[in-house]
Amino acid sequence: MLEPSLSAEQQKELAQKLTCFLSRYRHLSDSYIIEFFTEDLWHTLPSSWQLVLQDLSYPQIADLLLDATHGDRRYPAVWPLSLLAFCATAHALAFPRESRRDQGRGGASVKPVEFQENQSQSSLLGHIFRKHVKPKKQHEIRKLGMLVKQLCDQTDCDQVVDVGSGQGHLTRFLSFGLGLCVTAVEADRTLVEMASRFDRELLWVLEKDKKKQSSSSQLPVSQSSPRHVAGWVNPKASWEAFIKQLSVASCVSEAPLTPSGPSKKRLRGCEHCVVQTSLSHGSSDSDAGPPQRPTTDQPARQGGAHCEDTSLWDHTGFVLTGLHACGDLSATLLRHFVNCPHVRGITSVACCYMKITTKENPTPPGLVEPPAPLAPVQELVHAEFGYPMSSRVRGLPGHQLSYKAREGACHAVEDYIRRLREDSELLRTHCYRAMLETFIRDIRPDLRRAGIQTIKKSHLLPFTEYARLGLARVGLPPELPLDLQQVEVLLLAPVVETLVLLDRMMYLQENGVTSQLVPLFNPNFSPRNFVLVALKPRG
Repeated sequence: MLEPSLSAEQQKELAQKLTCFLSRYRHLSDSYIIEFFTEDLWHTLPSSWQLVLQDLSYPQIADLLLDATHGDRRYPAVWPLSLLAFCATAHALAFPRESRRDQGRGGASVKPVEFQENQSQSSLLGHIFRKHVKPKKQHEIRKLGMLVKQLCDQTDCDQVVDVGSGQGHLTRFLSFGLGLCVTAVEADRTLVEMASRFDRELLWVLEKDKKKQSSSSQLPVSQSSPRHVAGWVNPKASWEAFIKQLSVASCVSEAPLTPSGPSKKRLRGCEHCVVQTSLSHGSSDSDAGPPQRPTTDQPARQGGAHCEDTSLWDHTGFVLTGLHACGDLSATLLRHFVNCPHVRGITSVACCYMKITTKENPTPPGLVEPPAPLAPVQELVHAEFGYPMSSRVRGLPGHQLSYKAREGACHAVEDYIRRLREDSELLRTHCYRAMLETFIRDIRPDLRRAGIQTIKKSHLLPFTEYARLGLARVGLPPELPLDLQQVEVLLLAPVVETLVLLDRMMYLQENGVTSQLVPLFNPNFSPRNFVLVALKPRG
């Protein structure tokens, strides 16, 4: 069983300190970088802070403000005690973002050891799991996959449900690489179709290697395909509705459309939702290419349009996992873990904190809404928000986290530290965007924080050219003057993230479940690197 990261009393004490600290400095956590000039954020700092911060170089900002592990702290001037206390408290309250093994080494390396030989290919992941997968994702699926396997071993089950599975990279590693029986749930039918195609490509490679009698030690231990379910997980639905959704394997064309997502193109057909695809599905000619989509007259268990077996989950326990489950999805999975008797363990990696619903902001920008009613009214039982989840945090004064604060928590502090130390020209983009905001508001006050999107190689452009391109995107005249100042960066992101994750730990503790928060990924490589791990008590 897991040892708790913090006792119940330690959790309560930390939550109280976090809410008190964040309430005091809410004017900082509720600020956008692009509003640096328009809201005159510099002068919201105490004058004594301004005197010592205004002449700091970028590397000094990184060393003295942001990096808690930096040893050589040479202050160029006498800092006020209030500023020293602010920095020390922010670092002390935030959960450590490095593993115990890396702590005290002056920070983890920018790239994990597995990428030292080849920056794009993990040396610890088999070649069949690296195809179509970026280095960051390779690192994540290997680390999280091994942790999920460990939980399965401890709970004596080999069933895993991967929610928000995307293109199925983690799903394939769990299934083919670690021998687990995986059901993958994804709302975007195009991604489900891609995942099924990648499954078939992997099976084709295995068949080809088998004919060549490959002796690779990195061949998977299983050759059964995962089961893909296309559908949106309703955060307001009951766990019974969730189990029913898992029991229905829908053809992609019959699945509910995703409310929004990166893939918008119209599909010509649907991929099969395979339950058990054996190697015999591959081509008889190993050089003929990956097997094609099965025809519609094949049996349902090999890719038919619809199959339902609600009894499967009545007798089988499973481990729930979600790699960077967006917004309320992570909170929903934790509630299903607590309430559903079939879920034995969970590994939760959260992201997109700004999309979490709160009482103050129940419909934040970017919130994914259902395309149509997905469950009967009686199955929609949850009225809770994504934050706070625990009754303890909900009762603390000052616990509220604004959209701005939660959006800031998604930024990678390590990335800013690296850019500051390198005196990177990429920092110029932040200043450019903040200055451009002043001009936009002077002309069109209604265009606050207008979506200009990325301007390629903006850090290499003079501001006048950046402004010309940016203003044209919002329909404004491009001829405007230039007036730059130095931008001072203070981030409370780790403290805000700590409160969100601590609230989830306390929710589990209130429901009798011990949990651990593990900084599983390299934070320089994967900013949202915390994994919340929990197992239900036996019996």
